[in-house]
Amino acid sequence: MVYVLSKEGKPLMPTNRHGKVRHLLKDGKVKVTKRTPFTIQLLYNSEEYTQPITLGIDSGYQNIGLSAVTESQEVFSAEVKLRTDIVKLNSERRQYRRSRRNRKTWYREPRFLNRKKDNGWLAPSIQHKIDSHIKLIDTVKKILPITKINIEVANFDIQKIKNQDIEGIGYQNGDQSGFWNIREYVLYRDGHICQHCKGKCGDKILEVHHINTRQTGGDRPDNLITLCGLCHEKVSQNKLQLKIKVSKGYKSESFMSMVRWRLVNIIREMGDIVSHTYGYITKGNRIALGISKSHANDAFVIAGGAKGISQTRLNSYLIQQVRKCNRKLYKGIRSHIKNTASRFVNGFQRFDKILFESIECFIFGRRATGRFDIRLLDGTVVSSSVSYKQLTLLECSSTLLIERGSGNSSNS
Repeated sequence: MVYVLSKEGKPLMPTNRHGKVRHLLKDGKVKVTKRTPFTIQLLYNSEEYTQPITLGIDSGYQNIGLSAVTESQEVFSAEVKLRTDIVKLNSERRQYRRSRRNRKTWYREPRFLNRKKDNGWLAPSIQHKIDSHIKLIDTVKKILPITKINIEVANFDIQKIKNQDIEGIGYQNGDQSGFWNIREYVLYRDGHICQHCKGKCGDKILEVHHINTRQTGGDRPDNLITLCGLCHEKVSQNKLQLKIKVSKGYKSESFMSMVRWRLVNIIREMGDIVSHTYGYITKGNRIALGISKSHANDAFVIAGGAKGISQTRLNSYLIQQVRKCNRKLYKGIRSHIKNTASRFVNGFQRFDKILFESIECFIFGRRATGRFDIRLLDGTVVSSSVSYKQLTLLECSSTLLIERGSGNSSNS
């Protein structure tokens, strides 16, 4: 898929007519603005015709799924791996500051009275996750004319768990939709592991067991527990007695829902049309469509994929979020020794996208001798020590490393 921008830089509908794109490039009527995803900009005036495009977001703490669909096809798909080192780096920075205050340096004196938290303050690690979601949404909006955004705000609906009589569009999916919501919560609460054998039986099939009968205990979460198939069969045959206390709290689940709800409100304030859904609805629709579990596939379902018409799928882009740069720490005011290597080594820097023997990969390590550690985003080591003379620079370093994926090409 080739993404197209107008002469003014506004996103237009993408195209897969590669022959026409090559002719336009050869005639000098368009220019390449981005290599991955491949994006061109028209150098002449044209009609700015667009179609409705829905962006589905499978939001998460470590991974995000993105999928943009029209009525006939999927026009963008990606799986994103977010940074998880924010807490560690903040802790290191705090320690550096404390140690500086205990020795004579040229840094400013500590100012303890100017530390106050604004309304709506979030911990830096959580705020970073929200900012990353917004950045990814803006990245997609720069290449596609998104008209609507759907976000999965939680795995389950807490209000629906507490009161199954609540009605709404999201709950009109059959008699068992309410129980599927509670079932997903119980599996999540128990960590997707058998609460009796803790996985020692080796049975990967999980069941949600009623501690008391459904007639007497109902489908309340405190009456449900996760068991593997073998343990569930033993309990059903009265060969095993359970002695497990089940937590009744919703604190952590409510917290994650709050964070996602804040994301929904922020995007809505930006002027976008936003709707939300829940994980148990996504899972039910995905199973009904016969699609395998992945963040990109969940995002496709969240975006409304395969509703009423078969839609052509795309291979997902793999995106990894990395640091913009490493802090260079000096030993002291009179020292010229650095703790890190030079940023550029023979014209290359860390996280540059390069070409090596027809393989597109990234620089993950550098040495002053001019040899590099190059890998794919999935961790595959292409070469642990290759000379800079064998590398060709494709894209400069960025905080979002993007690689063309090979999976997820199917028609639904």
